[in-house]
Amino acid sequence: DQNGNHVIQKCIECSPSLTVQFIVDDFQGQVVQLGMHPYGCRVIQRILEHCPHSQVAGMLQDIVTRCRELVLDQYGNYVVQHVLEHGEFNDRQAILRQLHGHIVGMSQHKFASNVVEKLLQLSDSDTRNMMLNEITGSHMGSPAVLVMMKDPYGNYVIQKALDVCQARERERLVNAIREHLHAVRKLTYGKHIMAHIEKLEAMAAAQGKLGRGGHMGGKTSGFLGPVGGTLNMG
Repeated sequence: DQNGNHVIQKCIECSPSLTVQFIVDDFQGQVVQLGMHPYGCRVIQRILEHCPHSQVAGMLQDIVTRCRELVLDQYGNYVVQHVLEHGEFNDRQAILRQLHGHIVGMSQHKFASNVVEKLLQLSDSDTRNMMLNEITGSHMGSPAVLVMMKDPYGNYVIQKALDVCQARERERLVNAIREHLHAVRKLTYGKHIMAHIEKLEAMAAAQGKLGRGGHMGGKTSGFLGPVGGTLNMG
C-alpha cells in the first residue's frame, strides 16, 4: 500500500528492533517477491538499516541466495545494494560468489550495473582483484574491458573501478585499456573514460603523487604511458 508502507517504515525507524520482530517474521519466505515491489523494497531497506544482523540473518540468506534475480530488477537491485552497504563482510563475499563469472554481463545491465559499482566501491582489495580478473579477461571471445567500454552502462562501471581501485589495481586496469587504445579513441564512451583517466592523472599530479620527472614511477607518461600522450578530446 502506497501510504501504509510509510507507516511501517516509520515504525521500523522509531521503534526498538525487537518490537518490529513481527514485521521481520511476516517477511520470511516473501523477501524476494517483496524486494521486487516498489513499496516492499523500501520496507526491506529500512529493516536492513535498523535491525541487527542476527535479527535479519534469515532475510539476508534469502536475498543472497537469489541476488542474481534481484539485481536485474528495477527495485530488487536497491535491496542488494543495501545488503552490501549495511551487511557484514561475509554477506558481501556471499554476493560476490553469486555474481562471480557474471560481472561483465551484469555490468551491461541497466540495474545490475549499479550493484557491480557498489560492490567495487565497498569491497576489499582481494574482492576487487577477483572482479578485475573478469573485467580484464575475455567475454564471449572479446576483450571484456573493450566490451564494457562500448556499453552505455558498462563504461560507468569502468569509471567507478578507476576511481576506487588502488595504485596497482588501477595500473592493471589502465594497462588493459591501453592495449585497445586505438579502438577506445573511436568509441562513443571511450572519450569519457580517457577523460576520466586524465582527470585522475591531474589529481595525482596536484597531490604530488607522480614520480620523478612528472611521470608515474618515472617510467611512463601518466597512467596511459607513452602511447597515451596528450588526449585530444576533439
